[in-house]
Amino acid sequence: MRGSSTKPDLAVRIGALRLQNPVMAASGTFGCGEEYAALFDVSELGAIVTKTVTLKPRAGTPPPRVAETDAGMLNAIGLENAGFDAFLKEGLPFLRHVKGPKVIVSIAGEDEREFETLASRLDDTDGVHAVELNLSCPNVRHALTGGRGMTAQDPDAVRRVVGRVRKATCRTLIAKLSPNVADITAIGRAARESGADALSLINTFPAMAVDARTRRPLLGNVTGGLSGPALKPIALKMVWDVYRAVSIPIIGVGGIMTAEDAVEFMLCGASAVQVGTATFVEPGSALEVKRGIARHLAAAKVSRAKDIIGGLIA
Repeated sequence: MRGSSTKPDLAVRIGALRLQNPVMAASGTFGCGEEYAALFDVSELGAIVTKTVTLKPRAGTPPPRVAETDAGMLNAIGLENAGFDAFLKEGLPFLRHVKGPKVIVSIAGEDEREFETLASRLDDTDGVHAVELNLSCPNVRHALTGGRGMTAQDPDAVRRVVGRVRKATCRTLIAKLSPNVADITAIGRAARESGADALSLINTFPAMAVDARTRRPLLGNVTGGLSGPALKPIALKMVWDVYRAVSIPIIGVGGIMTAEDAVEFMLCGASAVQVGTATFVEPGSALEVKRGIARHLAAAKVSRAKDIIGGLIA
């Protein structure tokens, strides 16, 4: 709809969720938002995706865990977290008191049963609006594929996990996919057919960096996940491919630093976006992206954010 002089309507839908705007804080970069709330108004975000939670506490990988690259960042955290019970006591209470953003809890399990248990327990927990399945962390061993790769690289493993979780929860279910595959549309179809309400893509790309002087890797884990601007062209292409092949909402992730980046993802088919690495550069980046989208729509005389989804002229 064009020609309106009113303030653009930023609301979008992801499954059963109605978001007040399409901008989310990405998993692993925002915690539960409590620290960031001291810096800006987190209630303006569309959603907050928590750091990935596992059933039991995880120690993560050895340091150093983060390294800057020419056009991005490497991380090898290894899903360090205090476990599900600690999350319920220490993280979720703050999120329950934030009015506006939807709360999306990222979970990971050692096997289908752990994914199912986590989802089932979240289904009985107030203040949780959706579950994001982390099927694609490059820094952990994935038991569901026998250690041969990420769960998100195996359509059968994706079907098993998504199908089992779908039976355990009524919450909106999001599957987070990996770029490290030959055909991401096949993985997206497997997730959709097994009950996913939406897809989040892409996760970080396995990579490494080396110090030529010391002849050592920059990360204690040797390899890690690459995020940031270097990933954006890959992410845009995969969002575009999946949008044309899979008929459920897509959340675009990968190198979104500005509102223009976010608009590009939406034009390629993303219904919403997640801002991650940019937060390490400027803590309020997600909020600036949201405000910039509103300015872009107003300048283009587009009255609703949802009207640009998939609007790429190709």
